[in-house]
Amino acid sequence: MTVDKNSIIGDVLDAYPQTAAVFMSIGMHCLGCPASRGESVADACMVHGVDADELIAEINKVIAG
Repeated sequence: MTVDKNSIIGDVLDAYPQTAAVFMSIGMHCLGCPASRGESVADACMVHGVDADELIAEINKVIAG
């Protein structure tokens, strides 16, 4: 699975649970909430005032190990 701005957060977390810490670091503390799990990475970044490209880079860094 390739993670990009259009990826759904729930799908990312299901495939790569280790990315939860990255999402929490931007203030997404409700990762179990159905609404947040259904958002795209881009939507979450907009709500939390985070640069989506930077977050995607960090997520992919964590995935790569």
